[in-house]
Amino acid sequence: MDFKKFLPWIIAVVVIIGIYSWASGIYNNAMTLEQGVKESWGNVQTSYQRRNDLIGNLVKTVKGAADFEKSTLTAVIEARAKATSVTIDPTNITPEKLAEFNKAQSGVSSSLSRLLVSVERYPELKANQNFLKLQDELASTENQILTARTRFNEAVKPYNNNILTFPRNIFAKMYGLKEKPYFEAVEGAEKPVEVKF
Repeated sequence: MDFKKFLPWIIAVVVIIGIYSWASGIYNNAMTLEQGVKESWGNVQTSYQRRNDLIGNLVKTVKGAADFEKSTLTAVIEARAKATSVTIDPTNITPEKLAEFNKAQSGVSSSLSRLLVSVERYPELKANQNFLKLQDELASTENQILTARTRFNEAVKPYNNNILTFPRNIFAKMYGLKEKPYFEAVEGAEKPVEVKF
């Protein structure tokens, strides 16, 4: 049996298997990293859900103060409703959808800040143990949101690096993989906060 006759076929098969393994490795690595992005996005949503749940309890507690500003409460309730209506599919996060989500969530933060500042004028609320506990939980939740958003960005970076570097970007386009956006500060966040007493 002449081994040299089969050598070109053996080399061709080895090269094809090598290319297949390399290309499937690129895809599999991208899918593993995308799962990390999805998990991080789930943690972001969980943190925001916790805040939305706490806001409902906070509004009920504040409503007990009969002369409390109704417009402030209405603003919080409306911002919460708007924020919960914006949903994002983690497999197809676009910069525009993330900006819309971010803007809706910043509306909640802004109205919630106004609510907590206006509470200072209501001594019976400031002394209410339920309110104080909710206020502490909200502060803790805001820290969790910041952490979840940071971890989301940390999960997006290796995914983007994986699919945007050459020659992986060629296969990423073939597989339909797209760059994921990062969380960014909301518009106007660079301006100092104006505190009025």
